[in-house]
Amino acid sequence: MTAKNSRQSENMVDHPKISIVTPSLNQGEFIEEAIRSVLSQGYPALEYIIMDGGSSDHTLAVLEKYSGQIKWISEKDEGQTNAINRGLRWAEGSILAYLNADDRLLPGALSKVAQVFAQNPDAMWLTGKCRIVDRHDREIRRPITLYKNLLLSLGNFPLLVMTNYISQPATFWRREVLNAAGYLDESLRYVMDYEYWMRLFLRYRPLFVPSYLAVFKIQSDSKTTSTGHKTAYVDEEKKIIERHTKSRGLRFLHDLHRAGMTTAYSLMNRG
Repeated sequence: MTAKNSRQSENMVDHPKISIVTPSLNQGEFIEEAIRSVLSQGYPALEYIIMDGGSSDHTLAVLEKYSGQIKWISEKDEGQTNAINRGLRWAEGSILAYLNADDRLLPGALSKVAQVFAQNPDAMWLTGKCRIVDRHDREIRRPITLYKNLLLSLGNFPLLVMTNYISQPATFWRREVLNAAGYLDESLRYVMDYEYWMRLFLRYRPLFVPSYLAVFKIQSDSKTTSTGHKTAYVDEEKKIIERHTKSRGLRFLHDLHRAGMTTAYSLMNRG
């Protein structure tokens, strides 16, 4: 085996190709930070795909700037979930994830993900810790983060039905998952990730990585954090809970928990 072939073989074994998909629409204020957080990982087998829905702000100028390092397309789509699915269908990696345009990965996240998957060949998906920040990158909602970390360490399906303790930016899955569980549900606008986690959990137990892998940004334009979308969000959530459990007890606990969390978030937002 030549030295070149030896390096290629080592890359395939130690650095499986990871594909990250970012859906985008008029996120020019934030998207460059997301791009840098992915590219600065220094991961040698990275495929970064940005599915832009036809932005009218300066997003396209940012994408052009990184054209040699990312794959991207800008055209009208059918919404965020559709954009993510289209990106996943384009992706070639053996490990997959999506990162919203206003979120970011933390340094070393991709190497950590590859290492954990290599050490756990039977694990089909994994999730790690995630910090919450405001639009100025100041960490906020630490009690919520600690609470989610506790639930992650306990990690079971009834708790997931009660509340979505899995942070989307810090979650990765193997390509085989798409063949078994399919893609995100495009009828969902707000809780497509939550529904997907429940679907995956019913097939495979997630592996919890006790490391911070990503940052989730709370900003006024985020559709899942906007007060104006609260009712639609909760309605979608109820819909998927009913889809995945027939237990009245779990549904009651979910509704009770949702009421408590809604109150807590309202108080935090006022602060």
